[in-house]
Amino acid sequence: MNPDARAALSGLLRKERIAHLATLRGGAPMVSMTLYLPDETFSAFYVHVSRLAWHTQDMLQDPRVALSIGETDDGRADPFTLMRVSIRGHATQISDGPKDAWLARFPEQAINFELADFSFWKIVPRDARFVAGFGRIHNLSATDLASP
Repeated sequence: MNPDARAALSGLLRKERIAHLATLRGGAPMVSMTLYLPDETFSAFYVHVSRLAWHTQDMLQDPRVALSIGETDDGRADPFTLMRVSIRGHATQISDGPKDAWLARFPEQAINFELADFSFWKIVPRDARFVAGFGRIHNLSATDLASP
C-alpha cells in the first residue's frame, strides 16, 4: 500500500467512531452497530459492550468477528467512492481495558462503567480489506494493517 493510501486508512480508523460488528449467531452472521477504539498501531481494536447484547453473547460462543468501518456519508453522488475497511479478527473479553482512552473518545459513555454488565473486548485483527475508493482496493494482513 502506498503512503497516501496508508494515511487515508489511518485517518479513517482514527476519525470514525462507529463500526458494524459482525458475529456468528446460531451459525449465521449477525451485524450490529457499536463504538470502537483502535490502539495506536491498529494491532487491536476495543469495544465496550453489555453482556445483554446479542453480539456479546455471540462472542462468548465464537470469538470470530469482523468490524466494518466506513467513511461517513457526505451526500456525494456516488457513495461507492466512500472509504471503508472490513477487519476480520478474534475477540477476547479482557478484565482491564483502555478506560481513559475510551472516555476521552466517548465521554458520554461514562455511565456504562457504573453498570456491572459492561466489559471490554479486544479484537485482534487477522486480516483486512481496505477500499480507498472505487477500484482502489487493498488486501492487508494483520502485519500490514499494523505497519507504520
